[in-house]
Amino acid sequence: MMLGYKSNKNVVYSSKYRVVWCPKYRRKVLAGGVEKRLLELIHEAAAKYRAGVIALEIRPDHVHLLVEVDPQFGLHRLVKYIKGVTSHELRKEFVSLRTRLPSIWTNSYFCSTVGGAPLEVIKQ
Repeated sequence: MMLGYKSNKNVVYSSKYRVVWCPKYRRKVLAGGVEKRLLELIHEAAAKYRAGVIALEIRPDHVHLLVEVDPQFGLHRLVKYIKGVTSHELRKEFVSLRTRLPSIWTNSYFCSTVGGAPLEVIKQ
């Protein structure tokens, strides 16, 4: 296998994406115990679909994710799964999220391809 590339049965790829999404109403609910649990849940969800989490930053009012995903699986399916699982689990574990928000995440998200840019440039 070539350095820096991943493969499955019929595709060799290097598909890295920057994804950003927010809680409803951009509320600052992703702090303390919620932040730590969200970090675990995102890593578990990505691992289930063999997506590589390269970088993850959770701010009180949004999430930054740098992820490598199989192009045949698709970024949209991965983000949809991550947002669904994390919303369900966090609302089950943290009662305050059930009372403050009708659902945790907005329906939208931002994504951009990374290409061959170094990690330091992407973080800027």
